[in-house]
Amino acid sequence: MKLINEKVWIQDGKPVKEAINENGRDLTLAYQILKNHDSQSDPSVMHIIFDSLTSHDITYVGIIQTARASGLKEFPVPYVLTNCHNTLCAVGGTINEDDHRFALSAAHKYGGIYVPPNMGVIHSYNREMMSGCGRMILGSDSHTRYGALGTMGVGEGGGELAKQLLRRTWDIQRPEVVLVYMTGEVRPGIGPHDVALALVEATYASGFVKNRVMEFAGPGIASLSQDFRNGVDVMTTETTCLSSIWETDETTQEYFQVHGRPEAYQEMKIQEGACYDRAILVDLNEIESMIALPMHPSVAMSIHALQKDPKRILQKIQDNANQQLSGKAQMNLVEKVDEEGRIHVDQGVIAGCSGGTYENICAAASILKNGNTGNGQFRLSVYPDSMPVYRSLMENGAVTDLIDAGAIFREAFCGPCFGAGDTPANGELSIRHTTRNFPNREGSKPNEGQIAGVCLMDARSIAATAANKGILTAATDVVTQKETCPPMVFHQEIYERRVYNGYGHPEPDFDLIYGPNIKDWPDQPSLKDHILLKIVSHIEDDVTTTDELIPSGETSSYRSNPLRLAEFTLSRRDPSYVPEAKKVAALTTDDLKEVIDAYALKKVTVDCNRSNIASAIYARKPGDGSAREQAASCQRVLGGGANFAREYATKRYRSNCINWGILPFVTEDESVLVNGAWVYVPDVTEHLKNDEPCTGYVLSDGKVNTVTLSFGVLTDDEKQILLDGCLINYYKH
Repeated sequence: MKLINEKVWIQDGKPVKEAINENGRDLTLAYQILKNHDSQSDPSVMHIIFDSLTSHDITYVGIIQTARASGLKEFPVPYVLTNCHNTLCAVGGTINEDDHRFALSAAHKYGGIYVPPNMGVIHSYNREMMSGCGRMILGSDSHTRYGALGTMGVGEGGGELAKQLLRRTWDIQRPEVVLVYMTGEVRPGIGPHDVALALVEATYASGFVKNRVMEFAGPGIASLSQDFRNGVDVMTTETTCLSSIWETDETTQEYFQVHGRPEAYQEMKIQEGACYDRAILVDLNEIESMIALPMHPSVAMSIHALQKDPKRILQKIQDNANQQLSGKAQMNLVEKVDEEGRIHVDQGVIAGCSGGTYENICAAASILKNGNTGNGQFRLSVYPDSMPVYRSLMENGAVTDLIDAGAIFREAFCGPCFGAGDTPANGELSIRHTTRNFPNREGSKPNEGQIAGVCLMDARSIAATAANKGILTAATDVVTQKETCPPMVFHQEIYERRVYNGYGHPEPDFDLIYGPNIKDWPDQPSLKDHILLKIVSHIEDDVTTTDELIPSGETSSYRSNPLRLAEFTLSRRDPSYVPEAKKVAALTTDDLKEVIDAYALKKVTVDCNRSNIASAIYARKPGDGSAREQAASCQRVLGGGANFAREYATKRYRSNCINWGILPFVTEDESVLVNGAWVYVPDVTEHLKNDEPCTGYVLSDGKVNTVTLSFGVLTDDEKQILLDGCLINYYKH
């Protein structure tokens, strides 16, 4: 895999470095789709209107509540509400099913599409039923990626979907486009996760594709099945790219025909003279069976490389993990290596939008046919990504082969991907064909001394390991022939009988059905002339994920209740955050007398009457991972007013902060922004309006230092949202 950090052009279907077209950037597939969805003629900012929207049951209540508070009348485009995350209705009593019932009533009232629990995971349903060549889909889940089907998918926080529901636009500067040029053909035993992990490993740390569009092309694509392409595509999220798009061909056309939507296909090919800002050359022949070690998908290497020196490599990984865990729990990976140097695995999981696809499960079944996973500690769970896929796997015998080998076959559910299903025992090692292995993503609680190690692998290598009764095994060591898979038969009637499709037929008089946990968003103050902030958490990790900002797992059940959910903010990273933020929120002017006097001694006058008093966090690079808006809204409802960072890991997290009125400060100087410090920013509104850097006066240990703060690039609408205090206030005004 080779990264080219300069422009390339397409000549005779291949990338070259010689400039051959001054307007070549306009010829990329990505730009052509974006241009077709741009509602205005603004050379600096694109104003995008999407063809459809999608959310799951962790996010749709908050989105609909936001839009309702802002004047929602009906859904202007198809809005798919799936129920694939908070599906376990034993967590929190009735609250999960209460949310599902709310969503069905909203689909009736506003004209939405309701997919009942366990019918299909969010991205599989959208691939099967909503994708189409040249379309764009916006989802409130970071893995909204349908590029391999010619559809630009974008994952954003709920505020951006609320804007679309209110007939507003998604506004972005024209993104750069990175060509991913594929050649060769994968070897037997290599699956989509192997290619995906190799891509993530090559691009993540350097930010090579961050906030850019990845455009896949080249002769290597033709050798990949559609399921294979979809499996690579959904993992592009882990590179931190903005979106993705692929060339389409007869394989894509066949997919749409099988799924009863032949009209959704059109051929999409890279054009002669198209110019790309960067390029990645991928030789599929070189891809090996891969493994991503704890605690990030980018910590990837070949399984064979790990097996050559397992103790040294795993020692380094566990040392890094334990440093990040700060003594709350101790990961021990080295103990998984026996005297012969073999790595023992406790659990295997194949699930979700990346792992639970038809061909992945067929491949696993083929490897395990007539095999035996054993009756020891190791166990294997398999989750299909939709009920139509489940039905087809039953028909072709794959389910039988897996069950006969000792696997547990489950329903369509995203739980293992975010800590709500198949949580390992403390100290176990789990291998998973899912999207992420972030800290605690599997459901452990370090604050209670729990930790499990999670590695990402392709379903084929997981099946090979299962056949070897839990001894880590690369699929290329056991698969010698190119896999064959019976054609899938798509039973669309499964959806027709259970999915409620009310698009275009809203029922305004239909009453929304609320459960006791569903609460309105609390009111938020607008931004005053100045702001006085207390830093109540200082995080020096290289990257802070949204899972650390607001944990997933069972806490997800409370996401319809802003105040109750906020109690979990940073709970697994900094348990002191919530009580400290609450203390700041309760302060009066009288309580601040000592702070004001300390500033006055240093000739800094603090005007409390014209200032917001709020809490803040410092993190070097916050926001990697999920699109969940709650990573920002929870800070806000606890009285948060700003974040300080060197940079923001993703556009979607920064947008979430803006939509919730949290000033997204950027600074190079973290040394003075210590925990407990006060930061006074005078005339913050004027600096915001004028796109000017501002000076923060940092009070700590009786000393006042200055720090230069900037906001980064903001659109006029984003500035006004921050001035108004949040997106809901913006629409009220």
